[in-house]
Amino acid sequence: MGREVSESCVDSLLTEMVSSYCDRFYANKPELAARRIEAIGFQVGHQLSERYTMERPRFSDNLEAIKFICKDFWSELFKKQIDNLKTNHKGTFVLQDNRFRWLARMSIDPSSEDGDLSQDNSAPVTENKAAQATSMHLYFPCGIIRGALSNLGIPCAVSADISSLPACSFVVRIKA
Repeated sequence: MGREVSESCVDSLLTEMVSSYCDRFYANKPELAARRIEAIGFQVGHQLSERYTMERPRFSDNLEAIKFICKDFWSELFKKQIDNLKTNHKGTFVLQDNRFRWLARMSIDPSSEDGDLSQDNSAPVTENKAAQATSMHLYFPCGIIRGALSNLGIPCAVSADISSLPACSFVVRIKA
């Protein structure tokens, strides 16, 4: 029998973790905060992958493992599959989630979008801070994906790209 955690608890935990690492522990070193958040995600992904693949045979190739992440693993985490998977067949995969749950409640302050940029110099700063805060929240799922793939024997680098909230793309580059 599987154990589940309330989605609001996970949202709150992620928000508090990002806030703690960015505002308290590494307030003046955002790159260290990002690295630590990603490392926590790596551990979570590694352990979840171990749990979800316990009864499965090993994957025969990288594409099969990535498909597992997109279908089964993502469904366990977010109750839906990845919306789109693209590859260049050279070790790069793009996983597209058109409504990424952990970004669904995020937005950029509307006052920064309505202002005339020629008169208000604080608008780009506000937008930049909002974009930075949003990107900090993506280090954790990037770590989860990297940890899960590492557990499956696939060393990789994972980055995230936001085109428009709450859509998000995760780029997986497999290391040779």
